[in-house]
Amino acid sequence: MPRFAANLSMMYTEHDFLDRFAAASADGFEAVEYLFPYPYDATELRRRLDDHGLRQVLFNAPPGAWESGERGIAALTGREAEARSGIGRALEYAAELGCPRVHVMAGLVGSGDSAEHRDTYLANLAWAAERAAAAGVDILIEPINGRDMPGYFLNRQSEAHTVVREVAAPNLKVQLDLYHCQIVEGDLTTTLRRDLPTGRVGHLQIAGVPDRHEPDRGELNIRHLFGVIDDLGFDGWIGCEYIPRAGTSEGLGWRPDYRGDNA
Repeated sequence: MPRFAANLSMMYTEHDFLDRFAAASADGFEAVEYLFPYPYDATELRRRLDDHGLRQVLFNAPPGAWESGERGIAALTGREAEARSGIGRALEYAAELGCPRVHVMAGLVGSGDSAEHRDTYLANLAWAAERAAAAGVDILIEPINGRDMPGYFLNRQSEAHTVVREVAAPNLKVQLDLYHCQIVEGDLTTTLRRDLPTGRVGHLQIAGVPDRHEPDRGELNIRHLFGVIDDLGFDGWIGCEYIPRAGTSEGLGWRPDYRGDNA
């Protein structure tokens, strides 16, 4: 069965953030991801991981002014110095946490010059991939649906894979969130069968569609999708980036190996 990582930004919010590591471990998770580590000291986060036998598998690079509505700056012309400084900070945290992947968000571009944004994006990703390669870290990019994040620069899987091919850095990969992909383009089985064998997909994420609750709620057949992922031999992690409908632990019945349920 696929390996699942708890997303501590969305799951276990009934606990203070630093207590979510223990809660995830108690529910049998072996790995975690979350949006941003930067409000916390890296050594304290490392201690939480070690104390509870967890691996850090993903977090995001600094996204600009998140509280003011920014959603990344890698495609924003004129913000290159800030974007690259943020990559440096992310790699410092990745080294301390033993995290092999950093997601770099493109940003909201609205009606700006698409070609200029794209040139900026590719240049920043090439710079980030080169620095990350020296640290043994993959840089990830993620298509995000325009319903949840209007104006986001990257929306479709084909666009992301084209960017990865053009930058041509072996450690630049796509973060395939099945929730976003279903909303934008659907056809998830074909997408998985087409893209996973390329080696360009570095991480998967799941949530129910359309409400982003547990992945067994809504229009996705997750047992089928997990079978496809298994058949394709994907050995990475699947991040559980969803908002629990009620308590996090109470909603884990969807997980194939949860408390001995291997059905």
